[in-house]
Amino acid sequence: MAGKKVLIVYAHQEPRSFNGSLKRVAVEELNRQGCAVTVSDLYAMDFEPRATRKDIAGVLCNPDFFRYGVEAYEACKKRSLTSDIIDEQKKVQEADLVIFQTCRGCMKTRFVHFPLYWFSVPAILKGWMDRVLCQGFAFDVPGFYDSGFLKDKLALLSLTTGGMAEMYTKTGVSGDFRYFLWPLQHGTLHFCGFKILAPQISFAPEIASEEERKEMVASWAQRLKTIWKEEPILCTPPWYFGQ
Repeated sequence: MAGKKVLIVYAHQEPRSFNGSLKRVAVEELNRQGCAVTVSDLYAMDFEPRATRKDIAGVLCNPDFFRYGVEAYEACKKRSLTSDIIDEQKKVQEADLVIFQTCRGCMKTRFVHFPLYWFSVPAILKGWMDRVLCQGFAFDVPGFYDSGFLKDKLALLSLTTGGMAEMYTKTGVSGDFRYFLWPLQHGTLHFCGFKILAPQISFAPEIASEEERKEMVASWAQRLKTIWKEEPILCTPPWYFGQ
């Protein structure tokens, strides 16, 4: 939709990967719609994932006993976080939709928007979340979940798995895929107020045929054509774990 702004947070080392293909088709389709698309390519940026006292550009509140959460909160209020954090926060603040592109699996996998490592995100993306979505910017107490500071924005996880679809069911060896989305979608993104769109999951592209991989990419592009008409999921425990 013309005029909409989209941030793609992309965490994959190889531009020619399946992950890279999903990113490219997203940029192409959203640009075609007239959206303004920004990509934070974390590996290309050499983004620092570690949350340390170096993130505080000003004077520490307590230089004798460092507490990252406290110092980052105070620095956020004073606009004295380091420039790389402030730059990413500005991108988030301007976006109507944030797409996290990765891949996930029960082992380290090589594909998709942000590769899912050990049922979680790669360290570089975890570090982005830790440093960018800090208290004072994304949430406060009170001021979280439905009252989070990013409550007017949409978020979407686009990911791949190392295992096949049947592994990610209630009776599968890995359990229902919704189980592992709980800490990411609910405990991180919705905690900050994001309204969550249903995830885009491409199952086991590494062992799929070339034709099947093309279909996965085409499915993602097709979904993006109507992404602005989608309703967010009901972000409550029953969506993830059932009644």
